[in-house]
Amino acid sequence: MLFGTPQFIDVEDKIVGPFTGKALLWMFILGVILLILWNAVTSGVFFAIAIPLGLFFVALAFYRPYNQPLINFIFSAGMFFFRPKVYVWKKEGRDARKIAPSAVTKEKTVQAKKEISQERIKELAGILDRR
Repeated sequence: MLFGTPQFIDVEDKIVGPFTGKALLWMFILGVILLILWNAVTSGVFFAIAIPLGLFFVALAFYRPYNQPLINFIFSAGMFFFRPKVYVWKKEGRDARKIAPSAVTKEKTVQAKKEISQERIKELAGILDRR
């Protein structure tokens, strides 16, 4: 029995027309805010506030910069601007002055071991031939 592999699993389900659950939630919040504003302020002030507010909530519902929801993008931008950008590495454990001389001696020993005589090469070749 063959089973099909699910495709497009990263696409949100559409609930009403082109609206997903999150888009409907943003539109509902916009509607509630606009209803409160309509009853609280005059019509001139209402339209001055409602148009930018409506554009912002429509962007929250539908605009996806870098294929992520706009609210995540705004949150990430806020965290970037308000977090410190300097990371100071604090070395724990050994003191740096104690490590430096031993590193120099290791370099000298490695250079001394690199010199191989002809006799040593013949000996290693004989070992490899026996295997």
